[in-house]
Amino acid sequence: MKEAKEKPVCLEEREEGKKGLSRRDFLKGVGAGTVAVAMVTTGPPAHEAEAAGPPKGVREMAVVMEVNGKPYRLNVKSHWTLLEVLRRELALTGTKNSCDRGSCGACTVILDGRVVYACSLLAVEADRRKITTIEGLSDGETLHPLQEAFVREDALQCGFCTPAMILCSKALLDRNPRPGIDEIKEALSGNICRCAAYPKIVKAVTSVTNKA
Repeated sequence: MKEAKEKPVCLEEREEGKKGLSRRDFLKGVGAGTVAVAMVTTGPPAHEAEAAGPPKGVREMAVVMEVNGKPYRLNVKSHWTLLEVLRRELALTGTKNSCDRGSCGACTVILDGRVVYACSLLAVEADRRKITTIEGLSDGETLHPLQEAFVREDALQCGFCTPAMILCSKALLDRNPRPGIDEIKEALSGNICRCAAYPKIVKAVTSVTNKA
């Protein structure tokens, strides 16, 4: 009569089994405990939270804004910034969120012909206003001359600041098609390029002014 072969056993589980608790049982216990804690700490059901309404002092209102030539009607909270609305509600992520305090310029957009920091402007303040983001410069697959110049002159490295740099340059050229070097530098002074590509950025803008 053949002897029955002993089934292979994980040595870790065997050692844990000697202590009265297998690894599998331990993991099951941890999982159950996690679920139990989550059930206790997640707070009231979603419908109860919604019924409670927004935090005190926060209101909701409808705004109408023209973004890149298209009209939008949006319900926004009184504390939402224009940056939040552009990125989260309209999915225009070319407007970057960086410092969130109006010091780096990455969130720059053009509002009624003037450059503004979208992180420092409430969405309700953009009601009945015209906004241009980087997504509104190109015509389908055809790039704006400034976009072409930035590519041609290699005026970017990581590219994070590029949308704001281009929009500031556009606002400048709309006011003055033939600005001098000092005017270009002044117009771009509110934007930080952490890659220090400033010389090529200025060269790209200058190349467009020379064709104006």
